[in-house]
Amino acid sequence: MAQQGESTAEKAGTRRPLSRDLVVREAIAFIDERSINQLTMRSLGARLGVEAMSLYRYVNGREDLLEAIVAALVDRVEATPPAGHELTTDWHGYLQWMAHSVRDVALEHPAIFPLMATRHPAADWLRPPLRSLRVVEEFLAALLERGFTEERAVEVYRVFTSFLLGQLLLEVAQRGESTAPVEEPLDEGGADLPNQDEDLDLSEFPLVARLRPLLSEDHSDEEFERSLEALLDRLDLLFTQ
Repeated sequence: MAQQGESTAEKAGTRRPLSRDLVVREAIAFIDERSINQLTMRSLGARLGVEAMSLYRYVNGREDLLEAIVAALVDRVEATPPAGHELTTDWHGYLQWMAHSVRDVALEHPAIFPLMATRHPAADWLRPPLRSLRVVEEFLAALLERGFTEERAVEVYRVFTSFLLGQLLLEVAQRGESTAPVEEPLDEGGADLPNQDEDLDLSEFPLVARLRPLLSEDHSDEEFERSLEALLDRLDLLFTQ
């Protein structure tokens, strides 16, 4: 009988060649089945049928592994809808479609989503959960195609990410998942180096490169007040109906 935490390959009596992609995929599966705080290099090595030290050929340590897990899940977020999708012809439909794209990932991996929300992105102007250059580039381009100015598109990016972050963290918390930081973070291999703006290669993301000054502006106070006013207006409408 297979032991708890064994991979599919182990249960079948075979072992797949190790790769970084395989290590990350099995780590995601491990967290889905158990928890982030139970993930160690030793427990993951046991799942893959190897010694923990073997994993260091593919990841620098637990911190590097967590970064790779976040990157893998963010990469599953679709920011460009299929051609001809009926709900995405205007900006209302696009934002609805995009919100569900992110929510699908969060609810498929509720134990991991808090990592997407709380770990430092590569630059402080990239906002979780839309925290990858590819996603931000496609998101901003979609808004510009639907008539937004660059300034308004960046403002929508800020407001939209705030909504997603608050709503989806609440949803996964209601499912019993912890939204606290991972216990005892390890600094292995220099993997967790937040906000290294100078190391970002923006050559493949011309829109993000052009709008970087706008994306870097801090409007936290104004955003809070606007969100609060919008909430009060919504409650006022609810109570007067």
